[in-house]
Amino acid sequence: MASHRTAAETRSRFAALAAQADVEIDVAEGALVIAKEEYPQLDVSAYLGQIDAMAASARAMVLADTGETSRVARLNYFLFVRQGFRGNTDDYYDPRNSYLNEVLDRRTGIPITLGIVYAEVGRRLGLPVCGVSFPGHFLVKHLGERELIIDPFTGGIIDAAECARRYREVHGPQARFDARLLRPAAHREILRRLLANLKQIFVERQDWPRALACLDRMLLLAPNAAHELRERGLLYQRLECFSAALQDLERYLQAAPNDDKDDQLRALLPALRRQVAQLH
Repeated sequence: MASHRTAAETRSRFAALAAQADVEIDVAEGALVIAKEEYPQLDVSAYLGQIDAMAASARAMVLADTGETSRVARLNYFLFVRQGFRGNTDDYYDPRNSYLNEVLDRRTGIPITLGIVYAEVGRRLGLPVCGVSFPGHFLVKHLGERELIIDPFTGGIIDAAECARRYREVHGPQARFDARLLRPAAHREILRRLLANLKQIFVERQDWPRALACLDRMLLLAPNAAHELRERGLLYQRLECFSAALQDLERYLQAAPNDDKDDQLRALLPALRRQVAQLH
């Protein structure tokens, strides 16, 4: 009984966080509350304290120079050399890479969780750093007189030309790189991407309850997100939760009436309605 209560309290805490204005959302707290559903004993405040302590330890060294490039280089050195944070190249799709508590404990993760650590330490130092939801590989950017792009997976500074090269590597040589792809990410956008990474891992493992939990929280962050409504509706159908499936798929069709998948779903709805009617 206690575990169910803890899970409900954790989900309620995330719902309250998601209901805030975007600028008020604490990304580190949100990432830790996401992890707390997997690790019920996780002490969110203690891990936030670890980030505070890292920033306090880095302060004198990072802020000793007033130059922006030098400060970023010093923060890179502190996090990726002294603290030992690194990208997990051995097991990239290990779900632990997406849980911020595990990343802080193990000092290894994927671009988005390492980027959260970087941005949160930088923010505590007063540096104008933000996450960048770049396609395929989360980045961090220092906003100042000169913008500096940091790859938190490799621990180095990269330039826009390298970003363009990576973009074309994924999307093809004719793909048109747009500098807007390097815009600062909204706080809820970062948490949605973190959850999307976890969801995909669980879908590939056919761990449907955990995949559903990720979609639930993504929709707390963006209640009318059409793609997530469609995914959750189809997952509910797989789990034979027909009433919930019907509700989500009808909402999806209202949110995306011109989607080219409409015909497939519209053909599915009559059978779902019959299944729901049989339950009542």
